[in-house]
Amino acid sequence: QVQLVESGGGLVQAGTSLRLSCAASDRTLSSYGKAWFRQAPGKEREFVATINWNGGKTDYADSVKGRFTISRDNTKNTLYLQMNNLRPEDTAAYYCAAKFEAATSSRRDDYNYWGQGTQVTVSS
Repeated sequence: QVQLVESGGGLVQAGTSLRLSCAASDRTLSSYGKAWFRQAPGKEREFVATINWNGGKTDYADSVKGRFTISRDNTKNTLYLQMNNLRPEDTAAYYCAAKFEAATSSRRDDYNYWGQGTQVTVSS
């Protein structure tokens, strides 16, 4: 059974940085497109960033562009999200996701596997 496990969340002050990780249980996911989404209380899950199978193409939500960087290390079966200059509005549970196709996608419905999420809380 495929599993995605996020880590790296926490409580931080505005302006600081965090790096999230998402470890995959199956090496076949190294050929999948992946993404990060987030969900704040009372809001729908929203797209944050996506990356294709080999890291050669990425895309970001406008709200995080220039502050967040998505990357992956297929030798370690791990996806990353480097988050810099965090803001209180970045507070949410962050989820990694993987889909069968290798390309990027910002569409939630395109993703086949999801992690359980890691909480990021940014204080002002």
